[in-house]
Amino acid sequence: MELIKTPIEGLVVLQPKIFHDGRGHFYESYNREVFSKLGLDYDFVQDNQSLSQKGVLRGLHFQNPPHAQAKLVRVIKGAALDVAVDIRKNSPTYGQHYSIRLDEQNKTLFMIPEGFAHGFLTLEDDTIFAYKCSNFYSKASEESLLWNDPDLGIDWGISDPQLSEKDLKGKNFKDFSSRF
Repeated sequence: MELIKTPIEGLVVLQPKIFHDGRGHFYESYNREVFSKLGLDYDFVQDNQSLSQKGVLRGLHFQNPPHAQAKLVRVIKGAALDVAVDIRKNSPTYGQHYSIRLDEQNKTLFMIPEGFAHGFLTLEDDTIFAYKCSNFYSKASEESLLWNDPDLGIDWGISDPQLSEKDLKGKNFKDFSSRF
């Protein structure tokens, strides 16, 4: 597994070693011992998976302490633009974001630690998005930022994604008070 650092401290991209043969392919998407050796020692307690059609945007979500979550995300089928926003108030990159394309061909994984808002836009129909979480979901701790907040400046490449009611009501970054 290759670890690739991003410009935002703590966010890392992981490229697994893929073994191909005439039957198809095989790779490890997670191995606790390997992750620990890479400095990613998380205790994942929950796996989530979603199926979305092209143009669905989910996010920008996060869980506040004490239910904050680190996430290991990937696309099983299809493609997505994945985005993480730094909401750690003492971070030099507070309010900055990093985006990456995850798809079934590149098999790239994205490790998002606690203190980040997270969202993704599906780029193909029938996209299956999967992620591990380091803490259990808590509705009382859930919050979201507005996906198209101009202060965040995220280029989603789309102006009218399909959104949930919850995501339509995300907070503007300037009105947000981080607990991280």
